[in-house]
Amino acid sequence: MSDLNKENKMGKLPIKKLLFTMSMPAILAMLVQACYNIVDSLFIARVNEAALSAVTLAFPIQMIIIAVCVGGGVGINSVISRKLGEGKNKEADNVAEHGILIMSLVYLAVLVIAFLFSHKMFNNFSNNKIVVDYGITYIRIILNFSFGCMLAQAGMSILQGTGDMLHPMKAQLIGAISNIILDPILIFGYFGLPAMGVAGAAIATVTGQILSMVYIYIILFTKENYIKLNLRDFSFSFSVIKQILKIGIPACIMQGVMSVMLFGMNWILAGYNDLASTALGIYYKLQSLIFLPVIGLGQGILPIIGYNYGAKNKDRISETIKTGCLWAISFMTFGFIVFQIFPYQLLAMFNSSSELTTIAVRAFRVSSLSFPMAGITIVLSNAFQGMEKAHYSMFLSIIRQFIVLIPVSYVLGRFFGLEYLWFGFLTSETIGFIVAILMEKLIYSKKLSKYELGVQKRFV
Repeated sequence: MSDLNKENKMGKLPIKKLLFTMSMPAILAMLVQACYNIVDSLFIARVNEAALSAVTLAFPIQMIIIAVCVGGGVGINSVISRKLGEGKNKEADNVAEHGILIMSLVYLAVLVIAFLFSHKMFNNFSNNKIVVDYGITYIRIILNFSFGCMLAQAGMSILQGTGDMLHPMKAQLIGAISNIILDPILIFGYFGLPAMGVAGAAIATVTGQILSMVYIYIILFTKENYIKLNLRDFSFSFSVIKQILKIGIPACIMQGVMSVMLFGMNWILAGYNDLASTALGIYYKLQSLIFLPVIGLGQGILPIIGYNYGAKNKDRISETIKTGCLWAISFMTFGFIVFQIFPYQLLAMFNSSSELTTIAVRAFRVSSLSFPMAGITIVLSNAFQGMEKAHYSMFLSIIRQFIVLIPVSYVLGRFFGLEYLWFGFLTSETIGFIVAILMEKLIYSKKLSKYELGVQKRFV
């Protein structure tokens, strides 16, 4: 009997083993992705400081693209896993096909909207013409070829929704490793190629994304898996679109809030000096080494929660959340220790000046105090999405990264100076943590308490 005719592993494997096998591929991929983000900045920093500043200022626009990719992917992943948990295979196939359509259309819309605002953004945040020119060159390449990122994410989310984390991991590794290889070649002009600077960094990025996309669709259309794509028999349904967007739009807004937060923080920090914004950019690059593995853990949690939510299996949902929180605390505590003890060594990789180092060390040590709480919040946010409560996750993200962080950071900086501004991160994560716990209690009392204990088997 084919493995695909047996009960899906998300409904039968012991939770710790299941979460390990589901999360480790995503965590590995995220770690490589985090390394790429840092290596990319290291190479760009060696062009000149203006190039690093330009790419740092471009990051919020890139986050808009990532927000759309991740948001759409979460919607696809969540709905597919729940359909499989309910035993509705054909409907899961249809969700996958609609997911690809949505991401294709959104690419066109984001391309136009983001392109129109990119020039204005750079002029608002820098008076340095070199920085502005670098930034516009970089972001236009990223935007024009963002279809690779979006369609790759759609394909990876389809497979993740079925419980297949291995092929998405390979796709992400292909993209990140090819990017790392191409970066020095295109930035500095090796093997007879011209030195393209920041343009070379952008080309390396989109090339990696397109290679990921090609790989994942080869898997989807040529390998045996739970989803059977047949675009020639595609039947459009507004109902399916609505189901995906119900989860995807809040998830997209969650990610988009981070872009708004970075815009806001860069605006606040611009009142001090350019180095303050650069310190924030370096912090987020290094922070990703700690946060992305926990986000990878969340990717493993989401389909497990979604499948067992569809199967109405309360004990597996609860155990997944508890295990995920414990693992996240371990990751984030390790990150806290590193940021407290080794900030100077971390900054040395970026050829940081003494003034930049002074600003960034303070940012690292204060902001990292919130890491363990943030880990739990990330796990609960993914759990909410799997349980059709994406609006909870969205609200939580808005509280953490906008409603609290921006005004608190502004007030602290204005009245106490730049070195106290960074306590805004600790304040926002503390409040976000408390709200997340209250939300989890609310869901349990209103929804999960009605579900029966024990495994309610679903065959897919």
